[in-house]
Amino acid sequence: MSVLDQISWIVTGYAVLVAVLAGWSAYRWRRRPPWLDSMAWMLEALLVLRAVVGLGSLLQGHRPEQESTHLIYLIASVCVMPLALRSVQGDDGAWSLGVVGVAAVVVAVISVRMVMTL
Repeated sequence: MSVLDQISWIVTGYAVLVAVLAGWSAYRWRRRPPWLDSMAWMLEALLVLRAVVGLGSLLQGHRPEQESTHLIYLIASVCVMPLALRSVQGDDGAWSLGVVGVAAVVVAVISVRMVMTL
């Protein structure tokens, strides 16, 4: 198992945790707590780390079977969470929790698909 695989599985687990906590926050408080934003930005930091490691792996000559799909997954995963957080900036209602939760699920799915393309 490569380092990129390990980072991708950590990202997947953390993204699922963020999604579950977003759902729980919607049920419990009906408002987005500030710590959920911090967790989402930590997820973004993991995604940037994975993108840097993935690009480094490509530059060293490791070529996945579906190179273009792999690159699209790398780029898309880095873009999803900031777009979601920016779209709900200033709104801490239940709908904003849904946006953060769905973005976290999308990141988890992209992470699993990225492991499959390696």
